[in-house]
Amino acid sequence: MVALVSTVAYLGLEARRVEVQCQLAAGIPRFTIVGLPDKAVGESRERVQAALSAMGLSLPPKRITINLSPADLPKEGSHYDLPVALALLAAMGVTDAEQLVDWVAVGELALDGRVVASPGVLLAALHASEAEKGLICPATQGAEARWASGVPLLAAPNLVALLAHLKGTRPLPEPPPGTVEQTPPGADLRQVKGQESARRALEIAAAGGHNLLMCGPPGAGKSLLASCLPGILPPLAPAEALEVSMIASVAGTLEGGRISRARPFRAPHHSASMAALTGGGIRARPGEVSMAHLGVLFLDELPEFQRAVLDSLRQPLETGRVDVARANAHVSYPARVQLVAAMNPCRCGHLGDPALACSRAPKCAADYQSKVSGPLLDRIDLHVEVDPVRAADLHLPPPAEGSAEVAARVAAARRRQTPRGVRSNAELEGDALDRHATPDAAGRALLLQAAEAMRLSARGYTRVLRVARTIADLAAVPEVGRIHVAEALSYRRQAPHA
Repeated sequence: MVALVSTVAYLGLEARRVEVQCQLAAGIPRFTIVGLPDKAVGESRERVQAALSAMGLSLPPKRITINLSPADLPKEGSHYDLPVALALLAAMGVTDAEQLVDWVAVGELALDGRVVASPGVLLAALHASEAEKGLICPATQGAEARWASGVPLLAAPNLVALLAHLKGTRPLPEPPPGTVEQTPPGADLRQVKGQESARRALEIAAAGGHNLLMCGPPGAGKSLLASCLPGILPPLAPAEALEVSMIASVAGTLEGGRISRARPFRAPHHSASMAALTGGGIRARPGEVSMAHLGVLFLDELPEFQRAVLDSLRQPLETGRVDVARANAHVSYPARVQLVAAMNPCRCGHLGDPALACSRAPKCAADYQSKVSGPLLDRIDLHVEVDPVRAADLHLPPPAEGSAEVAARVAAARRRQTPRGVRSNAELEGDALDRHATPDAAGRALLLQAAEAMRLSARGYTRVLRVARTIADLAAVPEVGRIHVAEALSYRRQAPHA
């Protein structure tokens, strides 16, 4: 007899069906798992055997073969423990194999028989919904699985309770619904003294989803300005929140089934590796750029990152996706992020101050800034100089406008962008860009003149148009005019002369 139990394999944000087949045959007793298992799946033998022993069961003195089909699909992770145990119990006659046909099972087993959390339960629940099956998962992740509406759920704390439910002697309770997490308020723009040009650039970046680079001396408030950005961005739509939560589920960071409507804000340290930033590793996990999907990726001390690591962001910033290719897997993760970066003008940080600048200025600045490649800088829409803050500025009263007032203008500008079929103006391209962002005659003349003088690339030209469209949206003006183009050009980094 061969017992069958369904489970899933995760490839990026895709859950593929895997059939766990268990056969008991006469022969020398052994327990074998085949079907391209990784080390964690291979170790399921020990966890399953220990869990059955904790229930008072021992393995039959037969040749036990577990096949994970399809055999050419790599199997990774500890979530195969539960389906392997259920298939084995069905083959042993402890539970009815027919009962398991309509269920997908995921979960790791502890040595005492508990079913403990494993990454990717939300994806497994969505897969079960599409396959019109139920889901058997750990009790601690029942709330997470409930976000896949209409899926029958068995959230089991341990194997004994699961078997009792299947036999009808003690039904499992319904798991609680997932909750929407209330994000505590972060930094407010009222904390920022002065820096009017940087505040304006931050508002434009938020309104259009544009990439932003702030350059200024240490202590000027660059990190504070970046930390204010989540407070002025519009919340995630329900579908967007689910998409972000799927990434968190695969990464194993979706705790208690709590979904947040706040946009992600990720700020990796400049020592982060390429795999940490863009994704990868043995199991091709999502990196920081995917964890920040539909939110903000903040890179402080930009030139301190390894150049190869920074350049690995060029393709995700352009396409909104990360493709992680490995010898045994090729996965793709969404990575539509808003890049916000901060840097000092030079290594000492005081390029413009003769009293504090080092003796190597201005060559120090050229060497330091050259660590960031031109193609990456070309993908940044807004470049703004952040001036040093004087002691007298700190004694000024708080600004009249805080994050709440700016957020209202940003939300109004975003609502004007929705009918264009994009989340924000940063996604405008092709015919949509021509229809909605082409400036009037005076604006076109200024843009053409500036493109020649500033040696704008084709990418830089279209990004100026997108920023100008956002500036017009903030002003509630239907057509892009010369004044909007002029302000957009003021934020553009000029190409260095030969």
